[in-house]
Amino acid sequence: MTAAWTAALVALFAWWFSTGIILLAVRLADRTGPGAHRQCALLTLPVLALGLAGFRESLPMDGAEGAYLGFLAALAIWGWVELAFLTGVLTGPNTRPCPPGRPEWERFIRAWGTIAWHEMALVALTIGLGLAAWEAPNPTGFYCFAVLFFARVSAKLNLFFGVPRINVAFLPRPLAHLPSHFRIARRNRLYPVSVTALSLATGCWLERLWWAEAPGEVVGYALLATLTGLALLEHWFMVLPLPDERLWRWMLPAPVPAPAPRQPPLRPTEDAHGL
Repeated sequence: MTAAWTAALVALFAWWFSTGIILLAVRLADRTGPGAHRQCALLTLPVLALGLAGFRESLPMDGAEGAYLGFLAALAIWGWVELAFLTGVLTGPNTRPCPPGRPEWERFIRAWGTIAWHEMALVALTIGLGLAAWEAPNPTGFYCFAVLFFARVSAKLNLFFGVPRINVAFLPRPLAHLPSHFRIARRNRLYPVSVTALSLATGCWLERLWWAEAPGEVVGYALLATLTGLALLEHWFMVLPLPDERLWRWMLPAPVPAPAPRQPPLRPTEDAHGL
């Protein structure tokens, strides 16, 4: 149980610290000026390389060290992709706000256009990591990445269909158009399904942790249970009036007020996705 609690604390700190570092890097890029966001993504490419190398090294390691390495590697890969998204390097072809009053099908196409490249990159990484971890002694890294992927897809769909609380305090300048694709609503039909699925997944990892005996399994299942539980907590933040932004606001510099965006005129032949 000591190993399990230690792993849970490591996962909690890594989630909080890595999120804070990404937000800090993006905020500093916002304050620096044009070109800083792209430079930020390029200068942090070694993080992605280290994550991929660490993931590969963790696959044959079936001990506790392998579980920790796989978890940290998955977090590094995921973190760089999210940084590339927040800096506007890996988003989608549509950079226009969604006009009000559009039908649901057009809203979906436009919303997909804002994140298409990011989503396709995550799908490709999930498939690639899954194939690499197939029948490997230590698939912890892949399971961690898969939890992050499916939880993020669920969160994005809930933001699209509508939730009571949407925190846009940390959105950077390159994604200023993104909130126009969200919807404030009391409830949507997907939200109970998402919360139930994440609750069952957390319970599944905890049940496996309870019966685990090998050190690698204990650490791996504790990491996965904590990570899935944090994803569940993030979903609850969408409906509960909790100031979750305070977890990182104190460590970030004040944002620089952005000038009003100047959108080029719409072309008569423009499609709904903004291409």
